[in-house]
Amino acid sequence: MSGGKNITIPKSKKEIWYKLDLSAIVYPTLQRRDFSSVYRLSVVLKEDIDPELLQRALDMTLPRFPTYKVAIRKGLFWRYLEPNNRPGPFVTPDIKNPCMPMPFKANNRYLLRIYYYGRRISLEAHHCLGDGTGGMCVLQTLTATYLELLGHHITPSGFVLNIFDTPDPEELEDAYMRYANARVCPPRPGEKTYRVRGTKEPFYTLNIIDGIMSVKEVMSVAKKYNATITEYLNAVLLYALLQKQDADLPFKIRPVKIAMPVNLRRFFPSKTLRNFITMVYPSVDPRLGDYTFAEIVTQVHHYMQYYISEKFLRGDITTNAATQRNPFIRVVPLFIKDFVVRTFYTKVQDKNSSAGLTNMGALKVPEDMKPHIERFDIYMGQPFSSRTNCAIISFEDTLTVNFASSIAEADVERNFFRKLIQDGIHVKIESNRGTRS
Repeated sequence: MSGGKNITIPKSKKEIWYKLDLSAIVYPTLQRRDFSSVYRLSVVLKEDIDPELLQRALDMTLPRFPTYKVAIRKGLFWRYLEPNNRPGPFVTPDIKNPCMPMPFKANNRYLLRIYYYGRRISLEAHHCLGDGTGGMCVLQTLTATYLELLGHHITPSGFVLNIFDTPDPEELEDAYMRYANARVCPPRPGEKTYRVRGTKEPFYTLNIIDGIMSVKEVMSVAKKYNATITEYLNAVLLYALLQKQDADLPFKIRPVKIAMPVNLRRFFPSKTLRNFITMVYPSVDPRLGDYTFAEIVTQVHHYMQYYISEKFLRGDITTNAATQRNPFIRVVPLFIKDFVVRTFYTKVQDKNSSAGLTNMGALKVPEDMKPHIERFDIYMGQPFSSRTNCAIISFEDTLTVNFASSIAEADVERNFFRKLIQDGIHVKIESNRGTRS
């Protein structure tokens, strides 16, 4: 079997199409030449990757994930996903700029890419397929299949699924609609926030800066502030953004706010591999006065305790679902929906945060898979506008903070890592770029 390219997959007896889930509806609408809602997940193994074996593993694994083996189609009123039986996707050597745009008709219409480089396997997926949890399930299952082909036995558990099992219907559901049942749709107060300004890079140049550190060290420092790791790192990013705003000498000081996705599976039982997240916005308003770092941590801590709860999150889901359930909206042609959503996002939603931060938390893998893995990485991909996105993931005692930015200046990232070092955390920096000003 040469790279798996001669394999033909028979069409299923009954072709199934999938409505886009509540979050996925937005992502294709925002697609443009210089922006694509693509995220990247990577695993670094202990040995170099065999690309032909990886292709075999991919061909064996992907049919287990029917909502990832799809193409996107456009109807009169909505977009939808249909099964994709074309050849591919094919593993390829990695590229310098991750998360490149993903035209819907390219790559045999697959919305998934698999790259390899040295000991690293990277999965890139369009967000209309699913969130980081679903993507991590595909990546870990693919990695386990690859290790099995190398002769290592891996027992399926957690993110690693048995590729010979029939998919659970719950894996394929739009879980939002099951839990959008609050008795009220809470409004979303919005206010323009501080926006990072910088020198825009050439077309789709993505600047990557990785900070690798010890989970134990970060946890020890966070405990000194009576905070969790997520709360502490959110506070560090807010602190770095405040420093950047001060240095910019703005004509008008604005609030600094972070857009942070919350994994709803923590609060609402679901096995879905599609999108099931909502956003919260930890913030600091410097117009009220100067904040010490300890005060920022305290504010973030109480914000998280108050808003990341089952009641508030259910209300947020219900507000999101109200539009889709509206009978009038259902019959509005797709091109009008696209125009309204794109305008709202550009004029309102995108201006509601200064940076993005996601934390996948501490990853677990099957015990017999641990000896083969060094670390994981996650990248949120190209920001919609000029800013930086921050993604955090940990495995065993390795915590990685991955920044992705489309501007040349790295002031926010520098402020972020400088604060960690001041707090006594040892940080190893890696980047896909040379020295930055």
